[in-house]
Amino acid sequence: MPKQSFEQRYPKIARWVYEHQGIIEIGYDPNSPSASFIRAIDLGGDHWEGATEYESLDDALSDLESGIQQCLEEIYGE
Repeated sequence: MPKQSFEQRYPKIARWVYEHQGIIEIGYDPNSPSASFIRAIDLGGDHWEGATEYESLDDALSDLESGIQQCLEEIYGE
């Protein structure tokens, strides 16, 4: 099976970072008021926060992909 690039596997995340100039945070920040494990942020601040725990990093990235899709639809109407 051919190996997929990150951009192919997670096109919405790639668009968030490259086109929207958003930021992705993965991991816990004890100094943050957020308890989420994964977050999408843009110049306006937090835009999407995931769950506090995931079974795998792939599950977290899949959830982020879905969350960013919703954000992009809200922002750009797509």
